[in-house]
Amino acid sequence: MNVGFFTDSYFPEIDGVTYTLQLWCDRLSERGHETEIVYPDGDYEPEEGEHPVPSLPNPFYPGYCVPTYRRPSKLPDLDLVHCHGPGPVGWLGVHYAHKYDLPLVYTHHTPIEEYFHQALPWESVAGVLSERYPTLESKYLSLFDVVTASTSRIDRDVDHVQLPVGVNMEFFQPTDERWYDGETVIGYSGRLSMEKNVAELFEVAEELPEYEFVIVGEGPRRPDLAARKPDNVTLRDFLPREELPIFYSSIDAFITASTADTLGLSTLEANACGTPVVAADAPPFDRTIGVNNGHRYEPGNIDAAVDAIEQVLRTDRDTRSAIEQYSVGRTINQLETLYEGLCNGTIEDIELD
Repeated sequence: MNVGFFTDSYFPEIDGVTYTLQLWCDRLSERGHETEIVYPDGDYEPEEGEHPVPSLPNPFYPGYCVPTYRRPSKLPDLDLVHCHGPGPVGWLGVHYAHKYDLPLVYTHHTPIEEYFHQALPWESVAGVLSERYPTLESKYLSLFDVVTASTSRIDRDVDHVQLPVGVNMEFFQPTDERWYDGETVIGYSGRLSMEKNVAELFEVAEELPEYEFVIVGEGPRRPDLAARKPDNVTLRDFLPREELPIFYSSIDAFITASTADTLGLSTLEANACGTPVVAADAPPFDRTIGVNNGHRYEPGNIDAAVDAIEQVLRTDRDTRSAIEQYSVGRTINQLETLYEGLCNGTIEDIELD
């Protein structure tokens, strides 16, 4: 099959959607399929199979671009359209699929309503949009033949297939190399944005001065965080992808205070490298993080977060085995089944594991 991924989030910006698309393209290519990625143009040189849409800078969310328009006739011939966002490129995908009468799939990656409060300077406007947005997106999702989501946390009025985006278990595994010897290190890797609640990790660090905390990432909150970090916290830029397994293997525990993830890929990547995870007791972590791979704590409760860290440091867990169900190999198997069912008209007969 020739599958078109239409996304409003792609390189040079680094996030979970970008890496997921890259991983899916690689795995589908290994199985003989072709993939084409349509994305907002930015400071990035496209490679074969990548098709930028002319874009403008985003005044509300630095680092991301606002795509304008590209004619469907200027894009490659596709067998199926798979959209990865509800923005202009996602709508371009819908238009393409309807124009050429193609199957249409959507994967829900991001609860966008969580972002209005950091993207807009008007709190009242952000509040209204956050309240109304899920209903609007539900209408958009009704245009698709199949909607997938990594967990049950989609909060949209639409039937969906639960399909985790998947972790590359071959790439993310324990390494012999260690960066931090002779000290206990608690780590985090991800975007430094409001919904990730990274400032809460600083409060935890202040309660645990005997441990070092390493925060890896970039994003709109970085300047503020850099100005207020405790002495035992180190801020690092996003690491090259090939160094992430070393980082995850080097830290003693991974912590996240995020309440806006749909799967939390970085937590599962850390688990795949043998590192336990401490996470806020909120979706999706109430499904993905348990006694076998970490510990959860009441969101916002700093004392509970401290206790959770101490618990995972005292006990051993086979974290890798605990997340085998989220392996990208399993995801691609199911994705192929969906694609084939849509293309040959047997989708109604398909049951996924």
